[in-house]
Amino acid sequence: MRLKNICLTSALTAAALLTLPMAAQAQSSWEVSAGVTTDNRSKDASKSDGKPSVWGEALWNSADGMFYAGPAFETIKSNGSDVEVGIGGGVRPQWAGFDFDLNATHKWRLDSNPGVDDDAWEFTADMKRSIGPASGRLRVQHSPDGAGSVKQWTWVSARAGWDFTDRLNASAELGYRDQTNSVSYTGYNIGVSYMLTPKLELDVRYHGTDAQSQGKQYEDAVVAGLAYAF
Repeated sequence: MRLKNICLTSALTAAALLTLPMAAQAQSSWEVSAGVTTDNRSKDASKSDGKPSVWGEALWNSADGMFYAGPAFETIKSNGSDVEVGIGGGVRPQWAGFDFDLNATHKWRLDSNPGVDDDAWEFTADMKRSIGPASGRLRVQHSPDGAGSVKQWTWVSARAGWDFTDRLNASAELGYRDQTNSVSYTGYNIGVSYMLTPKLELDVRYHGTDAQSQGKQYEDAVVAGLAYAF
């Protein structure tokens, strides 16, 4: 849908983001990571119809860690599309002892069925704090016009975590998603992550929602994932 507009928007976004590293190109760095999960869960709902998914990301970081940008992809099952790609960037300021992460991402779904709204802008604001082994995060995400039949949506969540060791972490999250022209629901998850090696992480997590009667994507599930940082 609107392939020319999507490509133009993506090109302009990429051009704007790629201006960030020019000032500090010699000292900036790239991080590349990839992974596989038994189910692609976003905001505790499935994006892959309960099937396994793979993902990848390349992230440029400025020398001081303030700015970042890069492309990403993940496999999904939605209106004929099997792959969602995106490009985005953001800033990570600090204030009053809190870490903030503010970013914007343009996403689009490849080979969607004709007539499907297959692209969207997504904006995220995180506020994080760690004290000893304890950590917390407040997140607000918003899209003025989501992909598919979804119009505007907003996700608000709170997460708490605890580092038992430098390799083992447990965390739980509770959130609410308000959507126009789709299901609004409460979602939650609880799980543990463990660094098998300095570059390989295993995460096992239980996801649930209060909208199970609305379809398979909202059903409870235990999801396992592996992530590797190159």
